[in-house]
Parts: sequence; C-alpha cells; structure tokens
Amino acid sequence: MVVNFKVFKKCAPNNMITLYMNRREFVDSVTQVEPIDGIIVLDDEYVRQNRKIFVQLVCNFRYGREDDEMIGLRFQKELTLVSQQVYPQQKQDIQLTKMQERLLKKLGSNAIPFVMQMPTSSPASVVLQQKASDESQPCGVQYFVKIFTGENDCDRSHRRSTINLGIRKVQYAPTKQGLQPCTVVRKDFLLSPGELELEVTLDKQLYHHGEKISVNICVRNNSNKVVKKIKAMVQQGVDVVLFQNGQFRNTIAFMETSEGCPLNPGSSLQKVMYLVPTLVANCDRAGIAVEGDIKRKDTALASTTLIASQDARDAFGIIVSYAVKVKLFLGALGGELCAELPFILMHPKPSRKAQLEAEGSVEA
Repeated sequence: MVVNFKVFKKCAPNNMITLYMNRREFVDSVTQVEPIDGIIVLDDEYVRQNRKIFVQLVCNFRYGREDDEMIGLRFQKELTLVSQQVYPQQKQDIQLTKMQERLLKKLGSNAIPFVMQMPTSSPASVVLQQKASDESQPCGVQYFVKIFTGENDCDRSHRRSTINLGIRKVQYAPTKQGLQPCTVVRKDFLLSPGELELEVTLDKQLYHHGEKISVNICVRNNSNKVVKKIKAMVQQGVDVVLFQNGQFRNTIAFMETSEGCPLNPGSSLQKVMYLVPTLVANCDRAGIAVEGDIKRKDTALASTTLIASQDARDAFGIIVSYAVKVKLFLGALGGELCAELPFILMHPKPSRKAQLEAEGSVEA
C-alpha cells in the first residue's frame, strides 16, 4: 500500500524554522472546530542554542480601509486566540495524526508536532471584495498560524525568524433540510376596496453554491390597482457587528418580467422565476462578502454564517445572510408590495473519500 500526502511547507526568511501542514481549511460544525495540527522543524543552530519557539493562532479583523488610517488610528484588530510554547517542549499529551507520525519519521529529531484547538465562538473566514484597482489589505476576518522565536509569547517577533501561514475556518451545509420557506403579504389602499395579495414560496430552505433557486410567485389582485411589473432578487446581507449601523445589503442576482402584466383588478397570476447567485456575476463589485481568500481562483460567495445562539452573535466579526425579495410594481400612485424570504447558501460537506484524498490517506 502506497500513501501519498499533500503537505504545505513554509520557511522563515532566515531558513531556521520550517512549518509543515497537510491542510489549510478547518471545519466549524457549530458545536466544535477541527483541531489545527502541523510539524515544526528547527535548524541545528536553534536546537544548540535552546531557542524558545512559540506557535500562535492569530485572528486578523480589519473593519476599515487601510488608506483611511492615520497616526495612532488603525482599523484593525489582531487577536491571539491560542498561544503555546513548542520548544523546549512542555509536557503535554498530543494525539498525533497519520501525517504527523509519517513526517516525524522522515524529518528527524528536530521535528516537533503541535496541535491547537480553535475556539468555537470564533468567526468564520470572510473577506469583503475590493475594486480591482485597490491593492490594500481587504476588510474582513482572516486567520494565520504564526511561529516565531522569543523570550516569551508576548515578545515582539522579528520578521526574519517568523512564519505566518494563512488558514481558513469554514462551515459546511447541514445534512438535513429545514422547513420550506413561505410567506404571504397583503396590502390595502386608502379609499379603495379589496386587497392585493402576494404569496412567495421557495422549493427548499438550503441551497448549495451555484444551485438554481426556484421562486414560486402567486398574485391575487382583489383591489382596484394594476400590477405592472414583477421583480425577484437575491440579496446578500452583511452585518459588521462591531458597528451599530454596520448592516448593509447587496443585490447579487435579479430578474424582472412583465409577462402576464398588466394584472388587472380581479385577476390572479402564478409564476416561477429562477435565480442563480454567483460570484462570477459580481466579480467587479466592491463590498460583496466572499470566502476568506480572494486570491484563490475557486473563491465563491461567502456562505451563510451559522450561529449556535444569538447570545454568541457579538463574537462574530462579520455575519453573512441571504434572502429572496419579490417586488410588485403598481405604478407611481400605487407604490410597491414586497415579500422577503431568508434562505441558507453553503457548500455541501465533502464526502469521506474526498476528505481522505485531501489528507493523503487514500491508497494509490
């Protein structure tokens, strides 16, 4: 049996410290997060000098533009979530993974394993998309594994002896569908008898990225107004919890139609409209929430943020949500009638075989 491992490797600028990790994405299942594991290899000179080596999990939350920063004012918070000394080794029991066991045999006595547990209340990796011409650091939540040498874990690290490797915290879609979203809204008019009724239903609550959303619309016009146009759209909601007024929405997919219109008094209409929210259609728009690494070619729209309880909401830097909104246009005097349905947009959980291939545990 031959076992192949895909390993990420990064060296410090002075080549005295080397980091090995077999993955850079760690799954948050709401109640627990996968542990962060890897191997650190030290140069013989650092071993002889008995240098103290520290590994940290750092969360970088940028909530303002880098160009707007002034002396003494920074729109960025850097939080050290986990910090531990790995050399000289402290006494602790570590459950080694297959990758760690094999790398320890291959890399020799200077190889040191480590395991860190990410807090369950930490936010998911989300970045707000910038304009193509903007080369500054993007707003959002990013994670790094930081390794450095110093006298203690609060010591200021030197760039030449420091490694920063970006990682991502991701959430996958639940295995079970929720209740089918459905809503009915009505509008009456001053000095006019009857009501205009709009019923909107989605075919399911949970959608995967790239999947078509079926919006079932039923209009019953018992008023004396005329429906002239129907518009359906998918909106992405972004809530920057640090600010009281940090909520905003972006329309990421829409469709307008006048088919079946004008809808006269006493008439009814049933229609299905299809929407597909993708990043490709919004790649040039600033402010769209995307997955944690905008440099990757396979980056998609940010997934819906799942929270165990609303009490833990403040611990999340950026909360992403999605909703379908349907509008009926009644002309200048009649106004509009709107209905809104929230839904969940996420990636499906990879199969066991795909996970094993990613971790290098599949027979060749």
